[in-house]
Amino acid sequence: MLENLKVVFMGTPEFSVPILKELIKITKVIGVVSQPDKEEGRHHKMTFPRIKEVALENNIQVLQPEHIKDDYQSILDLKPDIIITCAYGQILPNAILSFPKYGCINVHASVLPKLRGGAPIHHAILDGYEETGITIMYMDKGMDTGDIISIEKIKIESDDTYQTLHDKLSLLGARLLKETLPSIINGTNERIKQDNDNASYGFNIKRSEEIIDFNEDITKVYNKIRGLNPDPGSYFLLNGKTVKVYGALKIEDDTYKDRENGEIVKLDKKGIYIKCPDGLIKITELQMAGKKRMDTGSFLNGNKEELVGVVVNKGVEYER
Repeated sequence: MLENLKVVFMGTPEFSVPILKELIKITKVIGVVSQPDKEEGRHHKMTFPRIKEVALENNIQVLQPEHIKDDYQSILDLKPDIIITCAYGQILPNAILSFPKYGCINVHASVLPKLRGGAPIHHAILDGYEETGITIMYMDKGMDTGDIISIEKIKIESDDTYQTLHDKLSLLGARLLKETLPSIINGTNERIKQDNDNASYGFNIKRSEEIIDFNEDITKVYNKIRGLNPDPGSYFLLNGKTVKVYGALKIEDDTYKDRENGEIVKLDKKGIYIKCPDGLIKITELQMAGKKRMDTGSFLNGNKEELVGVVVNKGVEYER
């Protein structure tokens, strides 16, 4: 039933790759739409999305409109039976939404209506969620507001990072879409209206949200570090220099309760201990600006006892 289904797939980041690969196996993917290629790094090397690479490997036509709301006719010309999106990154115009026989379907990395928006995986950890999941939904003109077709939930483990949760949800999305597609085609699928009163949002991470505020409790700090690990990464300022944090533990310890929040109170071979109001954050992996990512022991080989007593983020004003 699915092998002759003409699919246009729209996605951009690595997250969407397993979904496209699954569709290539079970349907007839006639086109892939991604964001345009872009320059990266100090040398402005032109790179293209991973999703484009997969499409070209499978001899599938790739379209990369700069602004899809003004440049969509080439997509309609492919005459897809269904359009499936996953982390594409642009709002689709009504001309696309109303075109395919079976509609436009989105694979979204949260349990809707919670965490609509472009960074639901980051925010699931940042906001202290105990579970998240994948929602397969019909698209409409709103941002992740369409009718729900299917949902599957997973637990967020206490040591999950953005990367580990990203990878789990990406594979779950591919499987759930495979299981859900037949019901969409034969018309037996559910179509559940979202409860807008219970909606929440996970908008793209701003630069101002990446800095770690050691005035917050250790759970919030710990969630920020793992929720932004490795992309875009959280950081603090040490003597005016940016230090990105990739590994940390939270430690309930009131030994240093009279010390200043953000103060480095202790060092050992496995960690830099920074005071928060209700305990310590132990930094285990980091990266100084312009240097390689390293474990704390390697970092301390060249930066030792003079760090004790230093207050990180000195003079920083946090956005509230």
